[in-house]
Amino acid sequence: MPLLQVNLILNRCPHCSVANPNLFQQHRMQTTDHAGQNVRWWYIYTCGGCGGVVTASAPNHNAACQQVFPSSRTVSDDLPEKAKPYLEQAIASLHAPAGAVMLAASAVDSMLKAKNYLDGSLYKRIEAAVADNLLTSEMAAWAHDVRLDANDQRHADEDAGLPTTEDAARVIDFVSAIAEYLFVLPAKVQRGIEHQ
Repeated sequence: MPLLQVNLILNRCPHCSVANPNLFQQHRMQTTDHAGQNVRWWYIYTCGGCGGVVTASAPNHNAACQQVFPSSRTVSDDLPEKAKPYLEQAIASLHAPAGAVMLAASAVDSMLKAKNYLDGSLYKRIEAAVADNLLTSEMAAWAHDVRLDANDQRHADEDAGLPTTEDAARVIDFVSAIAEYLFVLPAKVQRGIEHQ
């Protein structure tokens, strides 16, 4: 964990995902519980790039932070070896939304290939996953939206606007949910069964 200092040193801003963000202290305060115990210092930082606010706490100044809000997004090691870096790069590219959307679509494609949906286009793989009850029709509709958003960017479709950071975050949220559903949750269940 980073130290509670004038600048909070994180690898990426939890809001815009820019690398090595300039997170500088705006405010600080000390809190305790009702009995005057559980002393914590809270620093409130602002990202110089996006203006997002990050809060961190520690028992003392210059001590290791016990909590950082919001936390930076991470990608589970339970994802397939090709899908994981696509999703990680999509998250890291949030400040470049068109690239983040294309990388997120690649993560979906890679996840379906890891489930042995190898034939045809991404459209056909999504449809085959629905036919086999791997994905629900609602998940497929969202997956098709991600696919189409990425196609708009890859082909520089003149009728489509550039995605916003919010659009890219929405796409990344969906792809993360698919990753959780297809790989992370089943892996957790399997580990739980093995530890009984």
